[in-house]
Amino acid sequence: MHIRELSVLNYKNFGEATLTFSRKVNCFIGNNGVGKTNLLDAIYYLSFCKSYFNNPDAQNVRHSEDFFALQGKYELNNINEEIHCGFKAGQKKKIRRNKKEYERFSEHIGLLPLVMISPADAVLIQGGSEERRRFMDSVISQYDRTYLDWLVKYNRALQQRNILLKNCAGQSSVDPDLFAIWDEQLLLLGQKIHLKRGQFLEELLPVFQNYYNLIAGGNEVVSLEYGSQLNDREFADLLQESFARDRMMQYTTTGIHKDDLELKLGGYPIKRLGSQGQNKTYLIALKFAQFDFIRSLNNIKPILLLDDIFDKLDSGRVEEIVKLVADDHFGQIFITDTNREHLDGILREAGGEDFRIFVVDNGKINDIIVKNEKE
Repeated sequence: MHIRELSVLNYKNFGEATLTFSRKVNCFIGNNGVGKTNLLDAIYYLSFCKSYFNNPDAQNVRHSEDFFALQGKYELNNINEEIHCGFKAGQKKKIRRNKKEYERFSEHIGLLPLVMISPADAVLIQGGSEERRRFMDSVISQYDRTYLDWLVKYNRALQQRNILLKNCAGQSSVDPDLFAIWDEQLLLLGQKIHLKRGQFLEELLPVFQNYYNLIAGGNEVVSLEYGSQLNDREFADLLQESFARDRMMQYTTTGIHKDDLELKLGGYPIKRLGSQGQNKTYLIALKFAQFDFIRSLNNIKPILLLDDIFDKLDSGRVEEIVKLVADDHFGQIFITDTNREHLDGILREAGGEDFRIFVVDNGKINDIIVKNEKE
């Protein structure tokens, strides 16, 4: 699978641009702040119907404009696919596949598998548990649409239960049967989600550890652990025991919405002792493992977006990442960097594969250097 052409209109700092891509390596070169990451984000948007950075759609519109439009032309399983995403202020955004509009955006998730590595991923280590749950959910949802449906229904039931808890605030007594319909849905869906997350992490762990060892040289021990209240207790018992506390707090205090992914280095949370280089290596290995996991399930190589991944890494780790990225194991790759030397290293390691280099400057693509031996 690969994207052949991207058209951008009023997206972030780009007015209008149309780019044709290589099937293998595509590089965006330029100084910081000129829009390289925005191009990757546009490609991400076409896969997930939203910005990688969780911006409200209105914030993705170019300054002084009131709409944006993105269009991608893909080749998927030897079939041409055209995806269009559009947003206008005051209106609901629209996503179309081959000119047919989706009724629900969730129908599109998973069609165009994609993995992005960005400096913004640091929030997985430094941020709260919701960031790590979002990571697990986004990966699983790319290959299991039923799981995404479970999540939507669970969160809807959770919201209704929390509303009921707020409405009951201050009452001396509450009939627990009022909560039965929402508790039943939380139990049914929560147990399924818990099982799926556990299976996902069990399969992801050895792949992640292998990538970390390759990049770091095998001198450090890393692990991923699934933190969940449901690991050792029945969800039904937890809900029942926490009912009085839930009433006091006016929200549901137990469930899979409290799960966490514990990121550890040497048996301790990496957040507490990891250096900048170790944190960066950890996140890159985690995303490479995500790539392998998705590929193994649907036999399609996801598009790989690498945004400024070499910063804060020593030369040895950079060299190992360059070797990995240049290998034929990966499919279509997009890379941003301010340093042409890194990109030249990847292109040399790729051994003459076709590539394209785009020079970006203040929201404009001023120069395109193309080498494509297959054309």
